[in-house]
Amino acid sequence: MSSSIGDRVRVSLFGESHGRCVGCVIDGLPAGEAIDMDEVLVQMERRAPGRDKTATPRRESDVPQILSGVLDGRTTGAPLAVTIENEDTRSGDYAQLARKPRPGHADYTAHVRYEGYNDIRGGGHFSGRLTAPLVFAGAVCRQILRRRGVHIGGHVLEIHGVKDRQFDPVGIDRQLLDRLSSMAFSVLDAAAGQAMREEIEAARMERDSVGGIVEAAAVGLPAGLGSPIFAGVENKLAAVLFGIPAVKGVEFGAGFGFASLRGSRANDPFEYDADGRVVTSSNNNGGILGGITNGMPLIARVAVKPTPSISIPQKTVDLAEGRNAELEVHGRHDPCIVPRALPVVEAAVALCLLDIMESQK
Repeated sequence: MSSSIGDRVRVSLFGESHGRCVGCVIDGLPAGEAIDMDEVLVQMERRAPGRDKTATPRRESDVPQILSGVLDGRTTGAPLAVTIENEDTRSGDYAQLARKPRPGHADYTAHVRYEGYNDIRGGGHFSGRLTAPLVFAGAVCRQILRRRGVHIGGHVLEIHGVKDRQFDPVGIDRQLLDRLSSMAFSVLDAAAGQAMREEIEAARMERDSVGGIVEAAAVGLPAGLGSPIFAGVENKLAAVLFGIPAVKGVEFGAGFGFASLRGSRANDPFEYDADGRVVTSSNNNGGILGGITNGMPLIARVAVKPTPSISIPQKTVDLAEGRNAELEVHGRHDPCIVPRALPVVEAAVALCLLDIMESQK
């Protein structure tokens, strides 16, 4: 299984949902960078299960245990290794899945790819549980980026058709991003957030689930990061973002909206601002041109599918008996993973951007 990504700053994830722990090793972090563990724990708490009615009742403390790479609160330059214990597991809930794969999950494809030897409990290495160490890695990278003037944040843009307003593409305030990145259910419009919660609760009561979209942004990026063709900022960000379980779509700037625009509206005109800096008067391209940042806010949106594990009976197959079958999923699952996916998306953006910046030193 390939669970590593990055060039200069490289992260390797390990563990399974119901194993002893999950964790990561981060290679290539610059030495001497202060790590505020209280800030790290804020991000871990945003992603952690069991904190909100919109999430699974599985309760994990998600306190990271640093094994190496940090001394007296600062990075040493050596690989930073961390573990996060799995404490609240019920593996018996997954006993039937080795023969009856869940629709929408990787149970069947993993069975074929690894000839039935994969850990099926809680989804094993395919589980969203592996996003906990990714959030840790992103929380570390986020602090380093902020000291370089780069701020990252996001909000839940849509859940099952209920929409928040989008970021102002040319004028995103860094204080707003910092505030959003400390919230458990981040939205710009509180009324939209309440309507989203009601939509999630309705799905939960019907033993179903809903999906949605998150919007993330980074401000303070210099122009000139990235390379054309296969090493562009969009390429690298998409590779990390699609590594997040349940992500099925990624767009930058206007994204698929470009299909309905003419070039006269799609292009972002250049101009000098009051400080003599080259900016664009619009930001349809999401801060990236030719794979390279142009200094405008970087804006990405990520589509997250509904949680596949639902307790409504579903059609599947019995791999042991070679016949069609029916499956009712047991266990504890999120009626909507979008709010918990947001800090994971932010972490992925932070990890990728620090890697790009360190690679271009």
